[in-house]
Amino acid sequence: MNTRKLVLITVFSAIAVAGSVFVSFPAGIARAYPIQHAVNVVAAVLLGPLPAVIIAFLTGLIRVLTGTGSLLAFPGGMIGAALAGLLFKTSGRVWVAAIGEMIGTSVIASLFAVPYAAILMGTTVTALFFVPPFLVSSVSGAIIGAILVVRLQKTPAIRRIQQQF
Repeated sequence: MNTRKLVLITVFSAIAVAGSVFVSFPAGIARAYPIQHAVNVVAAVLLGPLPAVIIAFLTGLIRVLTGTGSLLAFPGGMIGAALAGLLFKTSGRVWVAAIGEMIGTSVIASLFAVPYAAILMGTTVTALFFVPPFLVSSVSGAIIGAILVVRLQKTPAIRRIQQQF
């Protein structure tokens, strides 16, 4: 990885962490943090799947270490970012990346969260327990991220970033 990409990964991680402090709302049994999902979509489109997953991991790690997030930040953020990045890479369409974020977080991460939460958090719940809050958070964030990317892609600086990576 080059220095520019590392700087962008750091900046996106900082935006996601700061955004989670200022923008959240109740979503069933959990809180929704849509900025993480918006950052996932933007990073997936601009940088690709691997950097988007790294950003989601770093954001989850910082939030867990600072007490502003739970261990569920890892599967929710990382799986959504991976699917958003892979789908954008294959389709080249921003809205497909946003749908990938929604499906990756609300469906796949919810299924993964059941054994993950049982082992690491000592809970015994079904996947349907995680779907509603993950869905609310990812849909709102993915829409914000898709709108932001479409707007950003009209700027010369962002077009240069996309061409570099």
